[in-house]
Amino acid sequence: MNTQIINWQETSEQQKTDALARPAIADNALLSTQVANILSQVKKQGDKSLFALTEQFDGIALTTLAVTAEQVQQAKLALTEKRLKAINTAYTQIKSFHSAQTPKDISVETCPGVRCTLKTEAIESVGLYIPAGSAPLPSTVLMLGVPAQLTGCKRTVLVCPPDKNGQLANEILVAAELCGITEIYTVGGAQAIAALAYGTKSIPPVNKVFGPGNRYVTEAKKQLSQKVAGFAIDMPAGPSEVLVIGDKDANAAFIAADLLSQAEHGADSQVILLTDSERLIENVNLELKTQIEVLSRGEIAKQALKQSRLILTKDLTQAVEISNRYGPEHLIIQTENPQALLTNLRNAGSIFVGAYTPESAGDYASGTNHVLPTYGYSKVISSLSLADFSRRYTVQEITKAGLSNLAECIIELTNAEGLDAHQRAVTIRLEEKA
Repeated sequence: MNTQIINWQETSEQQKTDALARPAIADNALLSTQVANILSQVKKQGDKSLFALTEQFDGIALTTLAVTAEQVQQAKLALTEKRLKAINTAYTQIKSFHSAQTPKDISVETCPGVRCTLKTEAIESVGLYIPAGSAPLPSTVLMLGVPAQLTGCKRTVLVCPPDKNGQLANEILVAAELCGITEIYTVGGAQAIAALAYGTKSIPPVNKVFGPGNRYVTEAKKQLSQKVAGFAIDMPAGPSEVLVIGDKDANAAFIAADLLSQAEHGADSQVILLTDSERLIENVNLELKTQIEVLSRGEIAKQALKQSRLILTKDLTQAVEISNRYGPEHLIIQTENPQALLTNLRNAGSIFVGAYTPESAGDYASGTNHVLPTYGYSKVISSLSLADFSRRYTVQEITKAGLSNLAECIIELTNAEGLDAHQRAVTIRLEEKA
């Protein structure tokens, strides 16, 4: 296991840039072509292609795509009380925080007789993609389903790849029911995203799709957002990442555990420690070597640590500057006075403050959303919230007196731009006899 240790004071500008570079996202021409072919197949053949592709990629010959209400009830009976309680607790926590995000309309009389209003309404139909690789992800169902439910989307569709028995995990179905989702389909991969975008006989199309996925799903989202008019995606997706800022008093075992919690996501994950303490770097490095040996996904974490960094900074001020430059998905602060750093920290998807605030809490049950911008997009894109499930639009109402108040301004600007018809649309109203 080789985690690179870097002294920031002894590196050139190019070396600094290289140190903060993300693992490359493969721009694979073959992947692009493969996904384009799948999308085309779904567009032309609809449900027939979904059954064929599910058998090809998931190894199961389905006879139906839709999950029944009876299956959902059976899933609930199959789970232990302890598992049900955990899902319910997470749901309550996430709902509590997201409920506070409900927007209110804004109405302003910008001048006498001119009223402008900003209104918000739910996106009519949304699709939620839930991966099902090595383990079910009920937490992602809750992170996507709760804001859709609170926003009031008229139609929420959940798609998820089936297991070898053609079923979805019980936890997935129970979490979906809590979020009021009744439209659930056993289909995954690029073909599921295509079905949500184009629509098939079984799956009517949606306006926007949310959720993480493998590179085929990510590529499908990218292509379809450019091909299908009016179809949107949540945000660009890249490998998972965490950056920790620690000082000499930080707990090395805690930090190593936090770094590994992200490293186990995938071989292309990236984890970074920024600290002004050489001793902390040494201790964290030792903890990483010890803790990784007992992880079930230790080999994946070892691959991720090859492109990860332990960086020694001059002081914590410099650590903040580096963090802002990197713009991490997750940012953990384990210092004696973390609040002192918060005022200058920017460009993070979500910030975890203090020794007892692990990133895992945000992933499951603190209440914040775990769908976050990666790959530096935290500089311009926000963490998922109710706003992503709604659209904003403006309404304006002007009296004749109000239009008269604006007329001189509009006439002058339309003269400047040479748009006579625009000007006439104003003057013709003012010329009207009472």
